[in-house]
Amino acid sequence: MIAAPAPRPGLLLLGRSDVAALLTLDECIPVVEEAFRARAEGRALPSEMMHIDAGGGEFHVKVGGLTLDRTYVALKINSSFFKNLELRGLANIQGMILLFDAENGIPLAVMDSIEITILRTGAATAAAAKLLARPDSATATVCGCGNQGRVQLAALRRALPRLERAYAYDAAPAAAAAFAAEMSGAGFRVEAAPDLGLAVRQSDVVVTCTPSKAFYLKKEHVRPGTFIAAVGADSPAKQELEPALVAGAKVVVDILDQCIRAGEVHHTIAAGLMTGRDVHGELGGVIAGRLPGRTSAEEIIIFDATGTALQDVAAAVAVFRKAILQGRGSWLNLSG
Repeated sequence: MIAAPAPRPGLLLLGRSDVAALLTLDECIPVVEEAFRARAEGRALPSEMMHIDAGGGEFHVKVGGLTLDRTYVALKINSSFFKNLELRGLANIQGMILLFDAENGIPLAVMDSIEITILRTGAATAAAAKLLARPDSATATVCGCGNQGRVQLAALRRALPRLERAYAYDAAPAAAAAFAAEMSGAGFRVEAAPDLGLAVRQSDVVVTCTPSKAFYLKKEHVRPGTFIAAVGADSPAKQELEPALVAGAKVVVDILDQCIRAGEVHHTIAAGLMTGRDVHGELGGVIAGRLPGRTSAEEIIIFDATGTALQDVAAAVAVFRKAILQGRGSWLNLSG
């Protein structure tokens, strides 16, 4: 990790292009792994999540803190208005992160959140796949062919070097076809999958990253030994996996109390098929070596990822440090 820079007066402002230039997926993966490890080792402050429905969209608010070279807190608010592009020509998802020094309360930076959200979500899948997928995994299915689907496939390829083929599934067939054309190449083949069940039955790894509010991935689709990263259900109303599938699998979560309130665990508990005690544990415990990961080639393992403020803090700190070292962004004097 880049050494902490000397403090500067004022608030550093970083737009989306700044953040994109300052953080790559390869840089983000170890940063996110460290965030999960810090939680397992007791170096994290409480992480909180709030969800607000608003007219034609929703807001997600997440806040948490980590002790790295010093302690930091970040607050992120993202809006999701999935008709924005179609109706208004605006981005469907927008937001920002506010980063604080938690040892003196000073606000350090405000930055666009979208690149960080995309990358840290993919990075969490990479961290989980390293430990929970079969090392010989060769075929993946990606459900949801937007920006998150792209980074999820890129993350899987970094975590699973034997991956050689992927299927792309989307509610809009044209999106799946475009995704397949874009992501194929250099000896890696991606095919659009009109039949989700057929694709998943041929896959070792499945990622679900859609805004669905009803499950579409069923227990009958999934063969023994599959690793599933369920990353779309980040609010109580969203759901991608059949509860019977979740109840019959080994489940690893990002943060247990969050997944009980939102995510696939939330829906499976509501269906009366499991309790929080049935969850294997948090990803941080597996990363830190305190919990076993995959213990057999036949296990179906689900990573229920609701997205954590800890990932946002760690990524925002990395962006902030690098921005200062490179002289990127602009400064706002709050006391002026």
